[in-house]
Amino acid sequence: MQTLIVPLIPELSVILDTTPANASWAITATLLAGAVATPVAGRLGDLYGKRRLLLVCTLLLTTGSVVCAVGGTLGPVIVGRTLQGLGLPVIGLGISVMRDVLPPERLGTSMALMSSSLGVGGALGLPVSSFLAEHTGWQVLFWVAAAAGALVTVLVFLVVPESPVRAGGGFDGIGATGLVAGLLPLLLAISKGGDWGWTAPLTLTLFASAALILTVWGWWELRIPSPVVDLRSTARRQVLLTNIASILIGFTMYGMSLVTPQLLQQPEATGYGLGLSMTQAGLWMAPGGLGMMLVAPLAARLSGRHGARASLLTGALVICGGYLLALGLMSWVWGVLLFSLTVSVGVGFAFAAMPALIMAAVPVSETAAANGLNSLARALGTSTCSAVVGVILAHMTIPLGTTTAPSLDGLRTVLVVAAVIAAAAAATVLAIPRRTPTPTDAAAPDLQAMPSDAATPTVPAAVPAPGTAGTTPDAPTHTGKIIDAP
Repeated sequence: MQTLIVPLIPELSVILDTTPANASWAITATLLAGAVATPVAGRLGDLYGKRRLLLVCTLLLTTGSVVCAVGGTLGPVIVGRTLQGLGLPVIGLGISVMRDVLPPERLGTSMALMSSSLGVGGALGLPVSSFLAEHTGWQVLFWVAAAAGALVTVLVFLVVPESPVRAGGGFDGIGATGLVAGLLPLLLAISKGGDWGWTAPLTLTLFASAALILTVWGWWELRIPSPVVDLRSTARRQVLLTNIASILIGFTMYGMSLVTPQLLQQPEATGYGLGLSMTQAGLWMAPGGLGMMLVAPLAARLSGRHGARASLLTGALVICGGYLLALGLMSWVWGVLLFSLTVSVGVGFAFAAMPALIMAAVPVSETAAANGLNSLARALGTSTCSAVVGVILAHMTIPLGTTTAPSLDGLRTVLVVAAVIAAAAAATVLAIPRRTPTPTDAAAPDLQAMPSDAATPTVPAAVPAPGTAGTTPDAPTHTGKIIDAP
């Protein structure tokens, strides 16, 4: 869903009969909806069932795809893209279901694959959508997405078990509203600030509103017994630093998605462009997604032996090396493939490690909400990257016929900035504690110390009796490393 309409961007304003600025809302809407829905859906999943929320998300995604396919104007497409964005919480919810029902010998690899799928889907979706956009009508993209969403909904219903774990308390409606009200102006200012101007009154007002609303929201969340986001858990050193590293890694992941198509598709007249078609460029980028998928089990094995911190550090360093490598390989198609694959492998290592670090430091009843917040951190990173890269490339251009194109120095600047951000992520990871402290308010699995390729003895889960409300703060969910499948 994130890369579905990327191939349509140059023609989107013509397709929707609107201005380029208005057409960009078809992309922004998905980003905003996914970012604000993820932590809220995570809390709802902890309270009312993660499988139930998975089904809601996939149904919304499918509905949004149909709305886009049948709507030929800007309004319906924005509505549909917003509904598609509401499907993005499936990543955090899926990881949380795995923690509750999978045996320990399968958990590490499964979580790594699920977490990496965020990058894998984007990388593999690009060549598919490029091919369909080039050889069929644009509506076909959304019909294919609708069919895929419907298939996934059926498979989740038939195959995925419901987790027996429930959080105590109720849903914090005021907190959820405040979180949405604070995130929307923040993400909107980040996403559109480049178009409106970073010092424009509207942009500054949005930033100020976000700061004020989120401050009041934080005050509220610290004073109620069942917050939508437990800020005390979030403030734990391991969780806080992992989320900061996630923002930085999200920045580096999206940077490659913005630079690589420019190198591959710009005409040779620019002096650096390789002149490939949309489909050809997508195919050269596809190995990055496969690389993420292939390294996920390796990252899980590394986490099992040396801790998830080691996998996250490895990923950040590989990403940094990949961007530095890019500075000397930009002139050849195989060179672009090599450095983009290197960065993708690093992202795969990093994404595979994040859920383990988060879940080893939070109570089991807060798993989905904590993973949702981590997904939000990645979204903040991608949004910030889009804004920063947009500013750089808008100010460093060369003439190209009647228009302009990003200059080679501009692209190199982006690569250097991304390398520095990856180095900052590595430095942040070094500050994460080597061993996972067990939360005092509930038992949590020590995922760093648990090998993914060897069976680990477990203590049976305390599954709620039929008719009970589930876990509460006074009744720990379990005392072992992981919950057994009931």
